[in-house]
Amino acid sequence: MKHLLSLSGLMASLAALPAMAQDNLRIDGLEIVGKPTNGEMGFQPAATRLAEDLHFLDNLILVIITVITLFVTALILWVAVRYNRKRNPNPASFTHHTPIEIAWTVGPIVILVLIGAYSLPILFRQQEIPEADITIKAIGNQWYWSYEYVDEGFGFDSYMIGAPALDGQNVKTPEVIAQLEEHGYTEAEFLLATDTAVVVPVGKTIVMQVTASDVIHSWTIPAFGVKQDGVPGRLAELWFTADREGVYFGQCSELCGEAHAYMPITVKVVSEEAYEQWLGGAKEEYAGIPQTLQVASN
Repeated sequence: MKHLLSLSGLMASLAALPAMAQDNLRIDGLEIVGKPTNGEMGFQPAATRLAEDLHFLDNLILVIITVITLFVTALILWVAVRYNRKRNPNPASFTHHTPIEIAWTVGPIVILVLIGAYSLPILFRQQEIPEADITIKAIGNQWYWSYEYVDEGFGFDSYMIGAPALDGQNVKTPEVIAQLEEHGYTEAEFLLATDTAVVVPVGKTIVMQVTASDVIHSWTIPAFGVKQDGVPGRLAELWFTADREGVYFGQCSELCGEAHAYMPITVKVVSEEAYEQWLGGAKEEYAGIPQTLQVASN
């Protein structure tokens, strides 16, 4: 026989245990994926289809412009050698060359059509917001982020570890290092890690509603291939489906004032089971919604 036992009082007494929503996902078992690396070039590893699309398009355009650059450079060198004054003392004089004029008109058209054929579907995929499995509202503030899990009835603020809302402590002090370690980070994550993180399950469609409370901010995670300005009084949307568990970092990407550089973004992508566990603790911690537990008894 099964009994549903209310844990509202029990959870309060066990607050030091997994009830603390942000503590029960202290990087344990999660690889830090979306993080800049000194000396490296290129994009962060793609963790979504959107990011893969952007990487592909960037590589395609890089190939195209490299070929054009090499062709134009070779043409300039050939003309400089073949038609210099020493080799060609009496240059020809003409005003039209139909084949060349057709070539330099049709060539760019073909190149632009090729780029458009690949870039427009990618743009449409970004802008067409699918039905959400989870909807999260991100609100930019000077200088931190607020998040609301729209369908779950709770929210929280997210501050950079070491500089909550510009307290003048934007330096790596022993106290800040201790805070980083308390949340499961290392010194290397200073200026990147936040005291609370957005937590989402892997493989689920996440729709972010982005706005701001004061000035224009911008919510971005490079590894997800997403970026959206948050404008006061307006609600914009972006979406992503992360296909890899890990910890991902982003930054406010719109100059928003004195402490613009100190409002990072942290997203933890976890298994669905870990997400459900976190979600129960988050409801209890941030919204005071008592959770129930099924206990089997004989």
